[in-house]
Amino acid sequence: MQPVSSAQRSPTAGLLFGLVLTLAAVVAYSAYITGQIRGLRQLQSDLADRNRKDSLQLLRIQNDLNSLALAMRDMLDADEPYPLSAWSAQFERIHGDLDDALRREEAVAVVESSAEQRAFLRSSLSQFWDATERTFASARSGNEKDAREEIRLSLQARLAGLNTAVARLLVQNNETEEQAAARVGAIYDRVQSRAYVFLTATLLAITLTSLYVIGANRRIFGQLAEFSRQRRELAQTLISTQESTLLHISRELHDEFGQVLTAMGSMLKRAGKHAPEGSTLRADLREVTEIAQSSLNNVRGLSQALHPVMLEEAGLEKTIEWYLPVLQRQAGIVISYEKAGAPWSVESGASVHIYRILQEALNNVVRHSGAREAWVRLNFLAGTLQLEVEDHGGGFAPQPSQHGIGLVAMRERAGLLGGTLVIENVQGGGTLVRLSVPQAKKEPNARKNDDENHGPSGR
Repeated sequence: MQPVSSAQRSPTAGLLFGLVLTLAAVVAYSAYITGQIRGLRQLQSDLADRNRKDSLQLLRIQNDLNSLALAMRDMLDADEPYPLSAWSAQFERIHGDLDDALRREEAVAVVESSAEQRAFLRSSLSQFWDATERTFASARSGNEKDAREEIRLSLQARLAGLNTAVARLLVQNNETEEQAAARVGAIYDRVQSRAYVFLTATLLAITLTSLYVIGANRRIFGQLAEFSRQRRELAQTLISTQESTLLHISRELHDEFGQVLTAMGSMLKRAGKHAPEGSTLRADLREVTEIAQSSLNNVRGLSQALHPVMLEEAGLEKTIEWYLPVLQRQAGIVISYEKAGAPWSVESGASVHIYRILQEALNNVVRHSGAREAWVRLNFLAGTLQLEVEDHGGGFAPQPSQHGIGLVAMRERAGLLGGTLVIENVQGGGTLVRLSVPQAKKEPNARKNDDENHGPSGR
């Protein structure tokens, strides 16, 4: 297993940096947008609204001036039966309304407006009202003709000047309103352009982060694939070593200890024939002979359990037919065996792994399922050997934290055979283990290499 280099370091730091950078950009842009909206609101409140109210008051002043113009026209009309002094009350009312409108207009006028024009307007109004007082005083003293002449020559000219001053203020307010609209449009355009820049920067950051994540994931999954391959190779090597060791021990037990016990039994039988009939020695020799025979049977059984010689001598089918009744007697369960399809020869290396998977599956039935009956099915299909072990016990519910070595070994053996192993729950309770092995699968290379490395001494 190769050590992890600096180029294969965790992508967490890069991802955190990208996250912080993105959040900082969002916060900065949010602050910028908030400032622009605040400025826009202030502009609309302090300039546009005040300008609108100012224009309303100027229109009110203009309306009062128009009322004065109409009143002076009526005063100069020779057909009017009323004396000029009768119009003083109307002039007083308009005078009060003009003063109120002018006061309100100055209160809401924008700072940018010309103070000189407003000073001129107020001064002109003051002079106009002074001239009006003189006119009405002259009329009340009986000089109607001089009063009308004063209106014609002085008051109307002054009123025209006042109308001109108010019109200029209205024009100025209109220009200020257009400037405010232009500034609002500029703010919207600036915010829109900044939004496009921010969106582009965000997409760029997301793209770069995604590319970094994709690259990091590819490296990580590559490492995982390499680790998985190394683990599989290690597991396969261990399994092959285990089988080689068990084969070696099995043959040693069968050949060495079996031959020794067989020779001991033969010698004890010959010695018993030379002992006197009914003697204690002959009884002792018979008892020792039985013990030697029992030990020989146990050694042969242990040898067969470690590595059935029948796999090499009789094949997989015969070995399964021998093993199932033995397990029935030892475990006390009922095993139903079915075989289907046209049998074909299974290589000895593959037979060992299939037999071990069968052993592990039945051991799980005995130890964990609680079932008293199991079904074993061996099906020779077209190009595939299928082995099934089924029980109706407690079912299979592995926990995420549990990694049984038996299940791992079963899957690794299936991988060595190039096949698949499926473990699923049976409806109504129980477990089904299904092994599928392709017919064209040859004897695993790991097993061949292991046998070649052990040589004759391993046998």
